[in-house]
Amino acid sequence: MNRKQIPLSKEDLEKIAREYPTPFHLYDEKAIRENARAFYRAFSWAAGFKNYFAVKACPNPTILQILKEEGMGVDCSSQTELVLSEKVGFRSGGIMFTSNDTPDEEFVTAVRQGAVINLDDIRHIDALERSAGIPELLSFRYNPGDSRSGNVLIGLPQEAKYGVTRDQIVEAFRIAKNKGAKRFALHTMVASNELDENYFVETARMLFELAVKIKNEVGVNIETVNMGGGLGIPYRPKERAINTDALADKIHSLYEKIIIPASLAPVKVVFECGRLITGPYGYLISRVLHVTSKYKEYVGLDASMANLMRPGIYGAYHHITVSGKENEPHDCLYDVTGSLCENADKFAIDRNLPQVESGDLVVIHDTGAHGYSMGYNYNGKLRSAELLLRENGDVQLIRRAETIDDYFATMRFPGAPVGV
Repeated sequence: MNRKQIPLSKEDLEKIAREYPTPFHLYDEKAIRENARAFYRAFSWAAGFKNYFAVKACPNPTILQILKEEGMGVDCSSQTELVLSEKVGFRSGGIMFTSNDTPDEEFVTAVRQGAVINLDDIRHIDALERSAGIPELLSFRYNPGDSRSGNVLIGLPQEAKYGVTRDQIVEAFRIAKNKGAKRFALHTMVASNELDENYFVETARMLFELAVKIKNEVGVNIETVNMGGGLGIPYRPKERAINTDALADKIHSLYEKIIIPASLAPVKVVFECGRLITGPYGYLISRVLHVTSKYKEYVGLDASMANLMRPGIYGAYHHITVSGKENEPHDCLYDVTGSLCENADKFAIDRNLPQVESGDLVVIHDTGAHGYSMGYNYNGKLRSAELLLRENGDVQLIRRAETIDDYFATMRFPGAPVGV
C-alpha cells in the first residue's frame, strides 16, 4: 500500500500559502532526485543507459535542469519543447525528437540541435530529407498493430495515429540506409500509465527480435533500442508501484538471450519516461472556498480543471487529503469540484473524506506529471504558480502565477493601434 503523504506539515503548507496564494503546484526535489538515481541504478548493467525525460510531462526549466544533473536527456515533440530544452543546456545526444505530423521547421530545428530524429511515418523520410536533410543517425517509431494489445489509456495500437506499421518497418530502414543514414535506432510506445512490468518485458522482447530481423534483412545494426515511456505510477493507495529492479533484470536476461547471440551487442537500452520520474512527487495545493449541500455534498476549491485536467477528461483518480485531517475518520461523502462553468470540473466524485470546512487546505496528490502542463485558460482562469521544495527545505518559486495582463497580452482590442 502506498502512503499518500506530502513531506510538509499543515503549518508548513499554511506558511507557504501565505506567501504564494493557492492554488499552486509544488514539487519535491529530494524525492525526484532519489527516484531518478534509483532508476539509473536498476539499469546499471546497460552500457550507455539513458532516460530521455518526456518534456510534455513537466515542462519547467528548473525541473529539467535537475534531471539534466541526474544524467537524463529530454524527449521533445514540438518546436517549443526543443527550444526550452536547448535553453536549459541540452545538446546533441541529449535530445530525442519524436515526429508526429511534424512541420518542416521543427525538423530543421531538431537537426540543428543534433537531436535524435525519431520518425513516426515512413513518408516522413522524404519530408525530413526535403526540409533538413537525412542525419547520420535516424530512428523509427514502430507500431506493432494487432500483434500487441495496448492498454486502457493509449488504446489499441492498430487504431493509433502513431508509428510505422509492421509491414513498413523493415522497408523504412532500407530507405533510410539508401538515402545515406549510417546509424540507426528503434523505438516504440504501446502503453500509457501501465503498472505491470511484464508488459514492458514483452516490449523489450518485441524490439530486440525486430532489431535482429532488421539486421538480417537490411544489413544494418540497431545501436539504440528505445523502450518508450508509459511506465505507470500508483495513483491509488492500494496500487503497487512498478518494480524497476525486477524489470531491469528481466530485460537484461532478454538482452543476453536475443541481442548477444545475434552479434548485435553493444545495443544501448534507453527509455523516455516522464510520469514515472516526477509524477508522484508533485502536489496541487488548493484552498476550500465553499462546502455546499445540493442533491449531493460538494467541496468547492479555488483550483479547477484548468489546473488539473486528468480527472475531468479521463475520469482519472487522484488521491486527495485534507491537510491536518489525514487521521480523522473519512466518513463524509463529497464531490470535490472547481469553479469552471463546466460540469466535468470535478477532481473526485463520491469520495470519502473527513469533514471538510471552508478554509481547509487540500492536497491533490501525484500531479508532478501531466498536471500543470495540461492546464489551460477556459473561463479566463489564470495558470497557477509552480513551486519547488528544495532539498534543504526552502521553497523556491520556479514559475510565477499568470496575471490578467498575461491573459490579455496577445489580444487586440477594438480601436487599438495596429501592432499593439
